[in-house]
Amino acid sequence: MLAAFRGSKRILPGGAPVDTVRERLKRLVADAPAAYDLDDWIDVYGNADGIVGELERRTAEVLGTEAAAFFPTGTMAQQVALRCWAGRTGNATVAGHPRSHLEVHERDAYAVVSGLRMVHPTGAPRLPTAAEIYDLQEPFGTLALELPLRDAGFVLPSWEELTAAVAAARDRDAVVHFDGARLWECGRHFGRSLPEIAALADSVYVSYYKSLGGISGAALAGSEDFVAEARAWRHRYGGQLFQQWPTALAALAGLDHELPRLPGYVAHAEVVARALHDGLAEAGVPWFRVHPRVPHTHQFQVWLPYPPEALNEAVVRQAEEAKTTLFRKWFEPDLAGPPGVAMTEMTVAASAMEWTAADVQRAVAEFVGHVGRVTGTAS
Repeated sequence: MLAAFRGSKRILPGGAPVDTVRERLKRLVADAPAAYDLDDWIDVYGNADGIVGELERRTAEVLGTEAAAFFPTGTMAQQVALRCWAGRTGNATVAGHPRSHLEVHERDAYAVVSGLRMVHPTGAPRLPTAAEIYDLQEPFGTLALELPLRDAGFVLPSWEELTAAVAAARDRDAVVHFDGARLWECGRHFGRSLPEIAALADSVYVSYYKSLGGISGAALAGSEDFVAEARAWRHRYGGQLFQQWPTALAALAGLDHELPRLPGYVAHAEVVARALHDGLAEAGVPWFRVHPRVPHTHQFQVWLPYPPEALNEAVVRQAEEAKTTLFRKWFEPDLAGPPGVAMTEMTVAASAMEWTAADVQRAVAEFVGHVGRVTGTAS
C-alpha cells in the first residue's frame, strides 16, 4: 500500500507521511533556515534560552497563554496535566468522554500511572452538554474536553455549547482541561481565534505533528505556575530528553508554514466532503456515510458497506492503475458499526487543495468500479 501511495501522481488525503528518512531530512533542511537561527547552539535538556525555549514561547504566544512546556508525547502531557489538577483540586475524578483519546488511545494511563478515575457525562458521539455536566451524580475535579472529538468523527460543539459546558464545570467547582491535539484547526468552526478558545480552559494540550506536520512532540500550556509544576512532573515522567532540537525545529516550521494554511484546508474539506457524498450517491453505493456531512475541521469520516480488506485492495488497485490515491487505509471500527462495514478518516491538507469537486467525483466513480471488481459485485 505504501509503495502504491508513493507511485501515485495525485493524492487526495493527507495524514501520516510516506517519506523516506532522506526525504524527511531534506524537507527539514529546506524549512529550517526560516524557522530558527541555525547558528545558535543545540539544546541540552530543553534549555530555556535555546530552540526548545523558543518553541515554548512561540506556542504560548499563539495560544495566548502565560507559558507553555514542551513534551515528547501528548500522552505524557495529558497525564501530567490531569495529575497536577488532581493535586490542586484534591479530587482524583476526571469527567471525560468514553471515546476520548484518554480512554481509547492511552492504555488507561490516567488510572494505571496517575491513579485517577474517569466518569462520563455522556456516551453520545459528541461532546457533553452543560445539562449533562450539571447532572453528574458525583463531584469531579477536572472536566477534560477533546476538541475535536476524533473518534466520534472529529466533531465539535457550537461556541455557545462549549462556553456553557465550561461554565457548568466551573459551577461544579472543577477546572477545565482541553485535549487540543487538533485545536489548531478549530477556529473556523467556532468563529474565534486560538487565544479566545484557549482562554476558556485552565490548561491546553496541543500536538506538533497532528495538523502541523512536525516530527513528534506536544506542548502543555496555561498559567506560569501551572506550567512550572508541569515541568517538574515532566522530569519525573522521563520527558526531559537530552536533545530535542530536530523535533523543535520541525514544530517551529509547522507553526510558520502549516498553521496559516489550516483555515483554507478546513474550507476545502467542505468541498471534498460534499463531492465524496455526491460521487458515492451517483455511483449507486447501497449505503454510505460521510460524517459529518459538513466537516467541523479539515478531517472527517467516510463509511462504506464493505469489508476493509476489499476496500484496501481497491485503494491499491486504483493507485497502481490510475496513479490516484483517493483514500488511505480502511478499518473495521472497534467502537461502532456492524461487521462488514468499514471506515476511513479523511484529512484535507496541501495535497488536496488542487482537487476540484469534479476531480473527486470522477475518482469516486473509478474507485467504486474497483470495489465492484474486488467484491465480484461489478455490473
